[in-house]
Parts: sequence; C-alpha cells; structure tokens
Amino acid sequence: MFIATLIASQSLARGDISAAADRLAAAGAAPVEAVETDPGVAADLRFGGDSVAARAALEGTFPGVDVIVQPAQGREKRLLIADMDSTMITVECIDELADYMGLRAEISAVTERAMRGELDFESALDARVALLAGLDEAVLARCHDERVHIMPGARALVRTMRARGATALLVSGGFTHFADRVAAAIGFDRALSNRLALDGGVLAGTVHRPIVDAETKRRTLLAALAEFGIERTASLAVGDGANDIPMIREAGLGVAYHAKPATAAAAAARIAHGDLTVLLHAQGIRRADWEADAD
Repeated sequence: MFIATLIASQSLARGDISAAADRLAAAGAAPVEAVETDPGVAADLRFGGDSVAARAALEGTFPGVDVIVQPAQGREKRLLIADMDSTMITVECIDELADYMGLRAEISAVTERAMRGELDFESALDARVALLAGLDEAVLARCHDERVHIMPGARALVRTMRARGATALLVSGGFTHFADRVAAAIGFDRALSNRLALDGGVLAGTVHRPIVDAETKRRTLLAALAEFGIERTASLAVGDGANDIPMIREAGLGVAYHAKPATAAAAAARIAHGDLTVLLHAQGIRRADWEADAD
C-alpha cells in the first residue's frame, strides 16, 4: 500500500481530494481511503498499485498543492539529514559574504551554476572563497546577525521530529561560522560543514580539507544509519542543490526543496509550494502534534 499526501500552501478543498482520487483511479491505482488529516490543509489518499504512475498523475495537477507519494509503511522517519543554505535558511551564505566585498554578482553567478550541477563543487567553492581573501573575520558574525534567516517550518520540522525520537543532522557545503549557529537555533543534534581558513583575523581565501561535498553528505547519511541502528527506509533527506543529489537518492525519502531542476528530477518527492512543514504532513504528523514553541 502507498499513501499520496496532498499539502496545500493556501487551502485544500474537498473537491481537490475527490479529483485526486479520480486521477489515481484513472492511472490504474485503487484508492481505498481518503482522510483529511488537517482539514483545509492536508489529506492522505491510501491506494494500491503503481506509485510511479500515481505520482505522475498527481504532481503539478493542483495549483499551490505539493504531493508526496510513498509507501504507507514506515512513513514516519527516524533520521533527518538536511542541507543548510536555501533549505534550512533562506540565503546562500557565501553570496551574502560576497556582498560585503562588493562581489555579490560575480560570486552568486558561480554559486548558481554549482548548485545546478554545471560546475565541480570543490573547484567552485575554492574559486569563490579565494575571492573572499582579506575579509575581516568580524564580518562573519555580522553577516549571520544581519542576513541569515531561518526557513519557515524548519524549527517545527526538526524539533517535532526530535521530540518523537528522531535524530536530525545538518550537513552543509557552507561554513561552520554559520552552520553551528543555525543548527543550534533550529534544534539539530549536530552539524557538519566546511571550515574557512583564517590568517591574522581575516579570511585567508582557502577552505580547510577535507571538503564537505556531495559524497560527504551521502556518507554522513550512511554512517548515521549505522551509528543509530536505523533502516535506510526510515531516513529523510532534504536539499535544493546538485550537491544534495547523492544523499537524496540514498535516503528512504529524498526530497527536493524549492530545488534546482537537476535536484528536483532526482528526488522521489518535491516541495514546490509549501514550507518545510510539508515534511511533517508527509510523515502523517498532524499540526496539533507539532512542537508548540517551534515556529
């Protein structure tokens, strides 16, 4: 059995649920139950049949509605692996640092290409960081305080999952100066990210090795599964860029969040409309059961 969860960014009408059931039937699935889990916001449709055909029939059909199709068994996850920039926070930190040096346009263009998978991540990171050489270390804290904003739904997602016994890890190709603070603010168990080299209180223009890249993210997921004795099917990975694709593919449920085209194409699920609380609805966790102090 599978579940198709509809989650509306604005409102979900009962007619939408009926129409979704009809589309599933037309695709050869057999809807057996439709339940409004959070009336006006989210609904589950349990069905048998071909989940790939079901996803194709539903995804992108209802304006402002995200659709997550997955096996019914094990939908609530015990491990969350998440990207940081443009996923758990609303910005790309390296682009914001570049702005303090008047290099935003130049560095942002490289960031965009790297996140689309058009450039090698490590080489692109080195090239961008080299341009930041000489930036005062104090600007890192200033940038965090002035520019870094937590993504809507991030605290609710992480704190609710952890309250229910899950482990949450932040794994970022960004920098420790931001990732450690972001992880603490949201409520992650721990964070892994890249370390900027410093020389006399300014950025040296290099990054300490080893680099946290796409393969590091994938290996971190696998290591966490082994460490905590969790089945792969009980893992959830979410990110937006090309360097998130390996961990997204490896996870039990891999989710592309407002993602670049290559990442969206590689993921088993896509969030194009809602915030990160879509992932709570996808796990069957009703709003009444979210952590009250989260968002």
